[in-house]
Amino acid sequence: MDMKGMEHAVEVETLTVAYDAKPVLWDVNLKVPKGTLMAVVGPNGAGKTTLIKAMLGLLTPVTGAICFSGGKGDGHALKNRIGYVPQSGSVDWDFPATVQDVVLMGCYGKLGWFRRPRKADYELTAQMLKKVGMEQYASRQISQLSGGQQQRVFLARALAQEAEIYFMDEPFKGVDAQTEKAIVLLLKELKEQGKTVMVVHHDLQTVADYFDWVTLINLRVIASGPVEEVFHEENLKMAYRSTGALLRSVV
Repeated sequence: MDMKGMEHAVEVETLTVAYDAKPVLWDVNLKVPKGTLMAVVGPNGAGKTTLIKAMLGLLTPVTGAICFSGGKGDGHALKNRIGYVPQSGSVDWDFPATVQDVVLMGCYGKLGWFRRPRKADYELTAQMLKKVGMEQYASRQISQLSGGQQQRVFLARALAQEAEIYFMDEPFKGVDAQTEKAIVLLLKELKEQGKTVMVVHHDLQTVADYFDWVTLINLRVIASGPVEEVFHEENLKMAYRSTGALLRSVV
């Protein structure tokens, strides 16, 4: 596909991130076209979550720059335009908050932390909970939910931000089949609305069904582009190296 003239939601330039002087990402260059539903795939330890966090400004790179829709900046400076769903394992589920409280937090970027939520914010919260099938759990503590239900709540919080760009870190991990189906429908709805969605994903068998773009990564970007063009055996072997048996099951 000709990338010339294509408008990009995010551009990553020569990004290097290291932990304790050990590079986790090395000289990453990546362009995420507007309105795409992109999977980020690669083996464990490839730097997928690190890439998302660096793009959000949650990690400080050694070198490189992140450009959002033509303006330099990070996730903090652009918080009103960016929605983020972290890995479920990174969330303190014992925090004393109800489902409604968590989703209402998605409105704070527009509302401000020191202003009381308005009627419209509560209405938006209820609307987003209904969208993910969790409206009947609004008053329940988040610690009392199943893993799939918790993931739905964090999706609702991201949707309440009414963002332009969404980053999701393994939203399908540990969820039941019904929740996975609901998430896929939401992702495709966001794409239809012209939103840009970047998802760290681990299931190679569903990439072609769920996404239209894919980035294969293993310390560096192996390939990035439309699924039908770059999601093939040669690139997968480069990304996963010695996992030939796995690749033959999905290619």
